[in-house]
Amino acid sequence: MQKRARINAAIVMSIIILWLMIPLGATAVYSLFEDWTGIVPRGFTLANYKTIFTDTAFLSAMYQTVLICVIPILITIAVMLLALFTVTVYFPKLEKYMQLLCMIPYTIQGVILSVSILILYARNDSVLSQRMVMLMGAYCIIILPHIYNGIRNGMRAINMKMLLDAAEMLGESKLKAFFKVIVPNIMTGIIVSSLLAVALLFGDYVIIRNLSSANVNNMQQFLYQAMKRSSTEASAVSMVIILITFAITALVLALQSRGMLEKMRNEGK
Repeated sequence: MQKRARINAAIVMSIIILWLMIPLGATAVYSLFEDWTGIVPRGFTLANYKTIFTDTAFLSAMYQTVLICVIPILITIAVMLLALFTVTVYFPKLEKYMQLLCMIPYTIQGVILSVSILILYARNDSVLSQRMVMLMGAYCIIILPHIYNGIRNGMRAINMKMLLDAAEMLGESKLKAFFKVIVPNIMTGIIVSSLLAVALLFGDYVIIRNLSSANVNNMQQFLYQAMKRSSTEASAVSMVIILITFAITALVLALQSRGMLEKMRNEGK
């Protein structure tokens, strides 16, 4: 009975997966043909992929997308590491309030955030009125919950206070011990949360459209422009974005599995 139940469950899951993969498969097929107005697509070609990978605008959009993803993530990681170190070591009673503040961005929509930032800083004469600065600040807010959860979960997986006390007994200050001992031990959590943040920012269109105007062109904006030129080219761009997202997801799952295995080994010891 158990074997039959497992077989039935596998069949049901396979059907669900195939059903969910239909839109992805249709997009992939459409990007490889010149036309699909009938039952069967016609004119197999790789010209769409050749066009986008030889287009300087596409390469520039990919470069700018990576750039505007990496900088906010690095800033947020640095701020969260210092904030969590201070709260955990010196003010542990404030941790629940810090968690509440870091979870607030979950409730903020991209349109509301971008419009609010424009209203507040657009007419300001300081450096905060620059479009790129506003965009980086908005991205730091959006990814804050993901970075916080990744770093905090990493800290909870190790005995942070014991490691800091041991390092202090060897003559290190708490801050140096934190960056020399704690940070390397939670690096998996930092990397996983960073990759999740990259996947989130990679698909942004609303915030960058409202805050950067025509100054920055990311992958989603390039996709929107490709849709105006050719639907098959837009499908090819969509497939590239999907494959990049899948690669990021696979890397996150691999790192999470590795972290779980290391944790089980440490507990076994």
